[in-house]
Amino acid sequence: MLRRMFMGAAAASAVAGLARAQGRPSTELTFGRATEHSAIDPHFSQTGPNNATASGIFERLVAFTAANQLQPSLAVSWKTLDPLTWEIKLRPGVTFHDGTPFTANDVAYSLDRVRHINRSPAPFTHAVSNVAAAEVVDALTLHVRTPAPTPLLMEQIGLIFIVPAKLGAGVGNDEFNNGKAAIGTGPYRFESWVPNDRATMSANAKWWGGKPDWQRVTLRFIPNNAARLAALLTGEVDLIDSVPPTDAAKLDHNDQVKVFSRATNRIIYLALDTARDDTPFVTGRDGQALPHNPLRDVRVRQAMSEMINRDVIASRLLSGAAVPAGQIVPQGEGGYTAALAPSPLDLKHAKDLLEQAGYPQGFRVTLHSSADRYPGDAQVAQAAGQMFARGGLQVAGVEALPYNVFAPGATDRKYSVFLFGWSSSTGDSSEALRSILATYDPVNGLGALNRTRYSNANFDALLAQASAEFDEAKRNALLADATAVAMHDYAVLPLYWQKAIWAARPGVRFEANESEDSSVLFAHPAGGT
Repeated sequence: MLRRMFMGAAAASAVAGLARAQGRPSTELTFGRATEHSAIDPHFSQTGPNNATASGIFERLVAFTAANQLQPSLAVSWKTLDPLTWEIKLRPGVTFHDGTPFTANDVAYSLDRVRHINRSPAPFTHAVSNVAAAEVVDALTLHVRTPAPTPLLMEQIGLIFIVPAKLGAGVGNDEFNNGKAAIGTGPYRFESWVPNDRATMSANAKWWGGKPDWQRVTLRFIPNNAARLAALLTGEVDLIDSVPPTDAAKLDHNDQVKVFSRATNRIIYLALDTARDDTPFVTGRDGQALPHNPLRDVRVRQAMSEMINRDVIASRLLSGAAVPAGQIVPQGEGGYTAALAPSPLDLKHAKDLLEQAGYPQGFRVTLHSSADRYPGDAQVAQAAGQMFARGGLQVAGVEALPYNVFAPGATDRKYSVFLFGWSSSTGDSSEALRSILATYDPVNGLGALNRTRYSNANFDALLAQASAEFDEAKRNALLADATAVAMHDYAVLPLYWQKAIWAARPGVRFEANESEDSSVLFAHPAGGT
């Protein structure tokens, strides 16, 4: 059975490729992605690969444009009835793929369900942390009550994909992965997933948004950069993501390929285990345990930041497809402040800081990273390791792992220093700060992605003030103040904002977007809208 499925998918891809080669328009899209999702369940993990797959099948209350602008989707309007109550009106006439009508019950169920996902490597709980109650008024009206004024509520709960309430409390990954529970309202119906190879979807003819762009979509998972590029050039796939910057420059001269790129708000950073006094991958230079974890000392964290040459990483290693960073969001997004520049390279001062902290000879450290999640991620980690070694640390190794292995390890706190990234769709720093740097508080959904358990009471207080401020200018100023507290504490070490690059064959146009989202929703027939 499995063999026949592989052969059928390959044959369909070959037929579509032949049509393209002969100049005929194709109604099928084959998308070569660098990173595979970990589950079809849209609530399992708030990671880019999972969201990219889910977004074709499931929908949210709101949608985000390529420029991160919020617009109606399953919700058509929303307003505050009082400072603690929001009224949300839902889109009429929407049905799930199995014909079940979409109602407010499904929204209330979905907002509650994300609180109960077991062992999520990146939970959505932060998105519903301000939901005290979701009350169904009628089939198309929902009242959401918040414990405090929450001006960005729609940006927060708008991250949650909506699934039918009839799935009940016990549904889990297996039911989604085999298709039984993979029921959304989106433009494409889930067909199949063969792990480590491909997933397929077909057009939802009854989609409320009209006719989908493609009759059939195949997602091919090709983590190797060279293999993914070769698949594009031979016509095996129509579109690829995570194009290495050096390859993008070459593709610009190929008239059979179109490159789509955009500066994004994805911050790539080094996370440091600041909470534990015994961290697994830091020892003395002799390999013996240290009496205290040096990463807990702000002088050590500052020293490590000043060992890194961000300009070299951005301009040389990534061929200019990155912007050196000293904070979480780039200029133009709420919460950015020009006062926070990237740490300067200063090896002498870094060594002085280590000596002041009691580590004149440094210490031994191992770095961890994904090997297939971000363009050049393994190479960036290797470069950071070399820079730490020049700064006086002894680098025992740099371990680059497949993302589906690396991410759960980071969530389980198996590493001491590791490379990670974050991309926001809300247009400001609030969700990044709430997720990555807020004190870990699973009950209230704060610090859901705070994999190092960093905690700073001053930061938390400023973030709380910002989260309750309806005036946008005042809120952004508070977010900037909170960011400054965390950055001066070297809570994480921002490295750069990433430039995302996609490439496509003739006949396919991709909307390069600020969130670096490889959703099929951004892929259109060339000349289409």
